[in-house]
Amino acid sequence: MALFEFTEDEVPYAILGEYGLTREMVEDLPENPYQYILRGLLSPALPITVRDDRGNTVKARTRFRLVRGDDGTVDVLFYPRLMHCDLESYSSKEQDLLRRGRVILSHAPDDKASKCFVQVDPDTNQVMYIPTPVIGRNLLNLMDHFKLDKEDIERIQQGLPIPVTENDETLSIGLDLTEKTGIRIERGSFFKWDVERGAHMKPFNFGLYGCWIKDARGDLSYVPEEEYTEEILAQQGDAARYNAGTIKR
Repeated sequence: MALFEFTEDEVPYAILGEYGLTREMVEDLPENPYQYILRGLLSPALPITVRDDRGNTVKARTRFRLVRGDDGTVDVLFYPRLMHCDLESYSSKEQDLLRRGRVILSHAPDDKASKCFVQVDPDTNQVMYIPTPVIGRNLLNLMDHFKLDKEDIERIQQGLPIPVTENDETLSIGLDLTEKTGIRIERGSFFKWDVERGAHMKPFNFGLYGCWIKDARGDLSYVPEEEYTEEILAQQGDAARYNAGTIKR
């Protein structure tokens, strides 16, 4: 199976450009999130601009995913950030687990009779859910491949990652509904599970055309090179010296 479902030339920049996301901005994302996009996974939450019915410019944040139509053309699905996360149909304990980023085994937000795995996307406040039979089949394949026992599967179903070893390499496996299969596999200890996805985004992320800056809340903003401030130029100099091995961090 190919690692990437889309090529760089297939990214529909004309569509993204309608929302203020230029080719330069997307290509300047760090390697990992850019590769997620080419794999058909969710992008980070990025700033966009749209016009409302009155012609006013509205700023928002959204994640997006590339999808391929039946005719082979590539389109974009947007997952906008919601102002609030609606968890009223869940118990207090379930709400606490969801707000902490855990995957729970419960029900769909609008259908208590539908047994699902549920997770809140912290970047968008959207409640994601997948029916248990869908992930159940994937878990059976996982169980067979890694020779997992019943206790391992039960822990995964509770939203907790487990460590496994393959070819003398430690891996962490758990549920993550932002993944296409609902299952995420990371290299390394499961103790890094909660921070691994965001570890590639530093406070200053320099590309060829500009810099993605991450604030204290984890929100990203883009500054083109021609608009660099003295602070950004200083950070760029530090990054260049660090990459050259002349300074340590």
